[in-house]
Amino acid sequence: MTVFSRRVCCLILLAAASVGAAGEPVPSEKARIDRLIDAVAQNTIARFVRNGSVYSSADAAEFLRQKLRAFGDRVKTVYDFIEHVASRSSTSGEIYKVRLADGREVPSGDFLRAELARIEGHR
Repeated sequence: MTVFSRRVCCLILLAAASVGAAGEPVPSEKARIDRLIDAVAQNTIARFVRNGSVYSSADAAEFLRQKLRAFGDRVKTVYDFIEHVASRSSTSGEIYKVRLADGREVPSGDFLRAELARIEGHR
């Protein structure tokens, strides 16, 4: 086999591997995403503001699960999930917010990154 043929074979194998991996995150990242969504569901104090409407934590978690199923091809890591699924509306472009117990609203991306750090013990 020539050097050129080997390179072509390697490129084909790399392309095939990347297509096979395009469906969803690796199991360890999927588990991190699931833990983060579960933490959202369990946070009964916070309210989630999406496109001007306020939702309970349980409703927000279910919405995030549905949106992840719809847009999961963009997600490889928990940070992709936060950025591409859980931070803004894909229809309006409006940033999702979280209303805290004291009434302050923070961007959901900031809230979720802090929540991830909390549940993973980095805070």
